Amino acid sequence: MNADPHRPESTEEGSTPQVEDASLRAAVDAYMETTAAEPPAQQGASGESEAQAEGESEQISAEELVAALEVAKAEADDHREQVLRARADMENLRRRHSAELDKAHKYALDNFVRELLPVRDSLELGHQAAMDETVDITKLREGTELTLKLLGDVMDKFGVSLIDPQDQPFNPELHQAMTMQPREDVPPNTVVGVIQKGYTLNGRLVRPALVMVSQQAS
Repeated sequence: MNADPHRPESTEEGSTPQVEDASLRAAVDAYMETTAAEPPAQQGASGESEAQAEGESEQISAEELVAALEVAKAEADDHREQVLRARADMENLRRRHSAELDKAHKYALDNFVRELLPVRDSLELGHQAAMDETVDITKLREGTELTLKLLGDVMDKFGVSLIDPQDQPFNPELHQAMTMQPREDVPPNTVVGVIQKGYTLNGRLVRPALVMVSQQAS
């Protein structure tokens, strides 16, 4: 019996909440320890999965790299073959062009020679006729004139023009003065005699005409 009527008596019912609280705290602590111990195992499993994925990725990447390398090698071989073929074509083209150029230089006068041969034939005929003691001078002269005309036609066909500046003003670009001759009947610097005729080829001077030029009489 408690002597103090106002002080509650200590009973077993008062200790029950404390026991329950201790049990609850122990359960919470045990759960926390369990959950705290689980993540490393999960993390290990996750790490293994990531490592396996990386290994598979590396394996796939290596296979893709080998395939890409084979494709690049095939393309490089194809390009090399194309370059070699183009180089061979260019070399053949250069040789063919060089041969054609040499041939053009070598036979550039082919047409001119063909046209000139009849002139030589005519000259040979005239020479044979002149060797005959009974030759007709008139016919020989006519044959010579025809030969000169034939030669003139051939030269005109190939752009060869005659420079015959008789009685024309002296032109230093086309004429070469050999002598000066005092004259009163013609103006000064007039061609009064042609020693040798000149020629041009398609407008370009081949040989100037050798001439005598007048000068004022003293």
